[in-house]
Amino acid sequence: MRAARTPAGRLSRLGPPGRDWHHARRVAVGLAVPGLALIVAGRPDLMICAVFGSFTGMYGRAESRGLRLRHQLQAGGVLVAGVGLGVLLAAVHAAPWVLVLTEVCFAFAGALVTNRLGLVPQGPFFGVFALGAMASVPPDRVAPWVAVLICLASVLFAVLVGYAGGTRVGVVGAQPPADDDGVARPVVVLPGDSASLVRDDGRPILHAVVNAGRYALAISVAGAVGVLLGLDHANWAMAAAIVPLAAADPGSRLHPGLRSVVHRSLHRVLGTLVGLAVTALLLVPRLEPLWLALIVVALLFPTELFMGYHYGLALAFFTPLILVMTELAKPAEPFALLRDRGIDNLLGVAIGVAVAVFVRGPRSAAAAAD
Repeated sequence: MRAARTPAGRLSRLGPPGRDWHHARRVAVGLAVPGLALIVAGRPDLMICAVFGSFTGMYGRAESRGLRLRHQLQAGGVLVAGVGLGVLLAAVHAAPWVLVLTEVCFAFAGALVTNRLGLVPQGPFFGVFALGAMASVPPDRVAPWVAVLICLASVLFAVLVGYAGGTRVGVVGAQPPADDDGVARPVVVLPGDSASLVRDDGRPILHAVVNAGRYALAISVAGAVGVLLGLDHANWAMAAAIVPLAAADPGSRLHPGLRSVVHRSLHRVLGTLVGLAVTALLLVPRLEPLWLALIVVALLFPTELFMGYHYGLALAFFTPLILVMTELAKPAEPFALLRDRGIDNLLGVAIGVAVAVFVRGPRSAAAAAD
């Protein structure tokens, strides 16, 4: 029984539970329609805008229809804000240091907002990622208002699909939902505000501020190193730096839960390496943009199907999805793109783990009593 709770044990079973298939279908449909619309319109290069909007569907995996509607609208607002800031920075040809500062501020505020709203997936990752990715898109590729409009339309469609997709939630007494690293952690709902999910650590506000500070510090260090080294995709390093922090648990004995942080980081590194190999098979043949756009649409389904089941396996699909949509928006030499993704990912993850090690929050009353 214990082996079945480990990552290897989970992989040895037949696959994700039925509710994950249902959820993954919702997310996939949320991208398929706007994505195909862009292909028909002859603009597969703008798939990146629709992809970030469709990430709205990832929220509310196991929530009731009403709560999912609210959380997806809130998450969609974060994503649209990230896309809007990104295209604005691209339009004014903002300096790299301006991008770093903007991402730091956005991550800090985003962490506080997403924690307060109780959004799951936790943390500001997708909003920060959208900001950095859109800031790297050439300004002559798309007008800012067009990019925001495409993202907003995709958000609204994903919300519509989520609301029409029915309700499949867990039963009372079931195991608490697991974070992306597969570790189930208890949450508590504050009276009068069912959307406010916080750790059961007795000091949620202070922990939220410390957690937001971790995100800001990790991004600032990763961004500074990326700019100083002249990395072409420093935004990838900044996004990767906050991935391990989503597994941080300020209330654990090791606060912030270094075992979970390291576990998630290993998933990130190994899953990305597999994803890079898959990406090479897709980009090296130099397929037409039409086929690349269809591949992006197809990759979202397995990405979300495995995201809550095995994070590393999900990244084997998520990595090529990201790189292919980046190639559509900003064509580059394939091997250079793969190299940059690998280096930036390793750099960012290392910084994220270091921040988790050295920036520690207050211990909970329960942990202090142990």
